[in-house]
Amino acid sequence: MSVLTVVYALLFYAATAVLVLGLALKIRQFATTPAPLRIATMPAPMTRGGVVARMAGEVLLFQSLFRSNKWIWILAVLFHAGLALVLLRHLRYFIEPVWFWVVLVQPFGVYAAFAMVAGLAGLWARRVVVDRVRYISNPSDHLMLALLMGIGLSGLAMKFVARTDIIALKAFCLGLVRFDWQPLPADPALLVHLGLVAALMIVFPFSKLLHVPGVFFSPSRNQVDDARERRRVAPWAVALDAQRDS
Repeated sequence: MSVLTVVYALLFYAATAVLVLGLALKIRQFATTPAPLRIATMPAPMTRGGVVARMAGEVLLFQSLFRSNKWIWILAVLFHAGLALVLLRHLRYFIEPVWFWVVLVQPFGVYAAFAMVAGLAGLWARRVVVDRVRYISNPSDHLMLALLMGIGLSGLAMKFVARTDIIALKAFCLGLVRFDWQPLPADPALLVHLGLVAALMIVFPFSKLLHVPGVFFSPSRNQVDDARERRRVAPWAVALDAQRDS
């Protein structure tokens, strides 16, 4: 077995461990951070079912972004929908036999890669062209965008410029899942692509990309507007109320 295969196999095991553990710790932090006040953003739903519907609209359709800026909404939909289809298309490398719906996604996933890169380029241009957005953009913001762009472009390069041996690549990916390592093709574009993916997995739990799970814990989105019907007391205030009453 080549040194290259061993290095990349260990890299992806380490990146997966960092991603899973980091996300678990962050989600635990989000879930245990107290929200002592009702801060539901108006107009807010008055039932738990309404909160679920509102959250679904935010996650799937970006409703608040649509209301605020149509151009950014278009770019965001292109990037996120394209990324989702690309990820679903890549499932074929990790399962055998390939599920039927993953097979159906394959042709759409190719075009989705172009949509993902186009949307990402527009969002990145916004951080450079728009003055108020450029002012609040940090180097880490550009680094995340560069990392995602590199992943998208290197993936397209493997499809249309320097094709790689996808049979050997699938054997390598399945070997990682089954702990039965197989040789990794030594194509430069593939090595760059996999290296960038591993880097993204490692930095994801510590970056602004955490808005992916974080949106579900946003107090302005996940709270019911029932302040008039129900008095909500923060846990730390219960003891103070008991002392005052006694």
